[in-house]
Amino acid sequence: EVQLVESGGGLVQAGGSLRLSCAASGFAFDDYAIGWFRQAPGKEREGVSCVSSKSGVTYYEDSVKGRFTISSDNARNTVYLQMNSLEPEDTAVYYCAAGPNDPEFCLDYAMTYWGKGTVITVSS
Repeated sequence: EVQLVESGGGLVQAGGSLRLSCAASGFAFDDYAIGWFRQAPGKEREGVSCVSSKSGVTYYEDSVKGRFTISSDNARNTVYLQMNSLEPEDTAVYYCAAGPNDPEFCLDYAMTYWGKGTVITVSS
């Protein structure tokens, strides 16, 4: 059974930090890109950050560049998202997803497997 299990969400004040974890099982982790997507209330889901298992290439959405860092522990089949300097605009449900390394890297519609999501609330 394929599983992507997110953890690490919660409530944090603006300027604070959180680290999300995504534990993957049931598929060949090394063959997929793993990423984080988020959906804020009333908005469409957007890609936040992804890492290619094949090349190590990373992607960051413009608003999180310099604040978020994605990393992958292939031995543990786990991807992390370190989030610093959090802003109220980062409030959303964060989803972990697995998809192709290329050419549709980190594209929402191309992701194959999805976690159930974890809620992050950043208070001002």
